[in-house]
Amino acid sequence: MEKFRSDLQVNQEKATLVAAVQRGAVFNDDLAELTALAESAGALVVDRFQQKIRTIHPATYIGRGKAEQLAERVQQFESNVVIFDNDLSPAQIRELEKIIKVKVLDRSELILDIFASRAQTHQAKLQVDLAQLEYTYPRLTRMWSHLDTVAGGGGTAAGSVGAIGVRGTGEKQLEIDRRLVQKRITELKRELEQIDRRKMREIEGRRGIFTVGLVGYTNAGKSTLLNTLTDSDVYVEDQLFATLDTRTRKWIPENGVEILLSDTVGFVRRLPHQLVASFKATLEEAVNADLLLHVVDLANPEALDQIESVDKVLDEIGCGDKPTVMVLNKADAVYALSQVEIIQTLYPEAVTCSARNRVGLDELATAVLSRYRGSEVHLRVQSHHADGRIRSFLQAYGRILQEDYDDTLFSIEAVLGQRQLPGLKRLHPVHLEILAG
Repeated sequence: MEKFRSDLQVNQEKATLVAAVQRGAVFNDDLAELTALAESAGALVVDRFQQKIRTIHPATYIGRGKAEQLAERVQQFESNVVIFDNDLSPAQIRELEKIIKVKVLDRSELILDIFASRAQTHQAKLQVDLAQLEYTYPRLTRMWSHLDTVAGGGGTAAGSVGAIGVRGTGEKQLEIDRRLVQKRITELKRELEQIDRRKMREIEGRRGIFTVGLVGYTNAGKSTLLNTLTDSDVYVEDQLFATLDTRTRKWIPENGVEILLSDTVGFVRRLPHQLVASFKATLEEAVNADLLLHVVDLANPEALDQIESVDKVLDEIGCGDKPTVMVLNKADAVYALSQVEIIQTLYPEAVTCSARNRVGLDELATAVLSRYRGSEVHLRVQSHHADGRIRSFLQAYGRILQEDYDDTLFSIEAVLGQRQLPGLKRLHPVHLEILAG
């Protein structure tokens, strides 16, 4: 594996992007997503090279002839890095670099590199370190040096700034071998498991509080929506993977109702499985949420493909059957009305909004409150006059239909959501009768 370094890159790297598909398949996005990924990593895209191939060539993926053609274009455009939209084997990368004479990256390594540049917290850095090592480990062909000691203060994968694909997990330049890499992987997993256990205790501590997880494709506007709904100031930037850490804030969609709203890391098409595994603790917020808000960039021409990609990741982490409200965001930026009509037809219960312009948020609150309350029950509850908590609870979380009082007890007939019924029972009324529902 090549060395990861942290020296500042003075000149922006010029990138040639490559996509190869087998005959019969179609190029679905004209390398738009790979372009966005490359630019997020700091590259200047100077050329795009799309090729149809009959079969995957075991040595070069695209075949020697096309590799030589690619080499000519790289020389013509003076590129110093070639980024494939495909996942390549170590042998294919080495052979391509021999032919093309510049550095070659595949899609997974590019995404890992972006994560390395974005991670800020200790947890995110550990997660990126682990993902990079697990990606790298099968690709080791010789002794290599790039790790700093995680135990002594955390890896620095995310903190380093340098050439694309060479930001990595340290600055100390230690010669290590496969055995030491495996040892480091074990150490990282152990530390992340401890974080995971703390995260689970934190989630367990919220039992009884309705939790909502924001999920969606990267740059769909999840953080903006979180800020708008909760009057927060979570970091927002128009770039892929702007935030990697979960942020949880309190949302009060109406008086008396408190919901915990959590932002999660954005997904992307063909997200490397190493990252999905490494970010398990972060994604637990989605796994354990009572409800998911699947935020979609309605203005993106690839919105339907992005919905499919997010659904695949949700299935992978065990959230495929989780109750979900589709949120069609960025309605203010839509130009292709036909696309809006198609998506709204496919997802008739989706809420269309603009988080930035605060449009459609009342409809979103109504949709979430409906899930929050669940199916309703008609009940009658009796308790002592001195116990004002029960009346306050029913006033906050339900609808009071009738109230009666005698010398010692009061009786209230009300409608309450099924989800709030356990909370009422915990107040220990003298008598609780379900009339209907």
